[in-house]
Amino acid sequence: MCGNNMSAPLPAIVPAARKATAAVIFLHGLGDTGHGWSEALAGIKSPHVKYICPHAPVMPVSLNMNMSMPSWFDIIGLSPDSQEDEAGIKQAAENVKALIDQEVKNGIPSNRIILGGFSQGGALSLYTALTTHQKLAGVIALSCWLPLRASFPQGPISGVNKDIAVLQCHGDCDPLVPVMFGSLTVEKLKTMINPANVTFKTYSGMMHSSSLEEMMDVKQFIDKHLPPID
Repeated sequence: MCGNNMSAPLPAIVPAARKATAAVIFLHGLGDTGHGWSEALAGIKSPHVKYICPHAPVMPVSLNMNMSMPSWFDIIGLSPDSQEDEAGIKQAAENVKALIDQEVKNGIPSNRIILGGFSQGGALSLYTALTTHQKLAGVIALSCWLPLRASFPQGPISGVNKDIAVLQCHGDCDPLVPVMFGSLTVEKLKTMINPANVTFKTYSGMMHSSSLEEMMDVKQFIDKHLPPID
């Protein structure tokens, strides 16, 4: 890993029960670690899939009065017109691409890898999928938004992921990342990639968190896009 990830501990991993022929790389939210999500994914795991939940580097976060905490990039504010940490987002995306390359070296082709994340991690997974040259199987974007949305061209993206499958989920009572951010993101995504492949699900009464119903939808998406091949 390059850049500021030198000191980050190794990812939390749920190994495949048999030979891994597919992988899910899932990025946690601000101030969290990969452990909670590795446990959640262990609850819905498929035997041929390896689940990788990296830990973000610890850095000062402007939104939280510069206190240091695990964060993929700096967050300055949570309103749609807040300034964004462009350099940090781009560096974080490069680190995720390096993780994907590592799995490809391990023998799992990139088109058998789903990238996902929650909140800040979901934002980074969307940004990475839309900017990488690695063809991915899909993206799971939970309770999040699209970073640097003005940097994307108007209209469809070119590149290997223009038909990528996206599952975007959001609680309709989210006080931190309003569901409006989710719906605006979906509208933007539908102009950039094949709109038939973009699914948006909202969960009644859910706040900035996950739920059993959501995890079942995540499982269904993973099973559909990473079927066993043997």
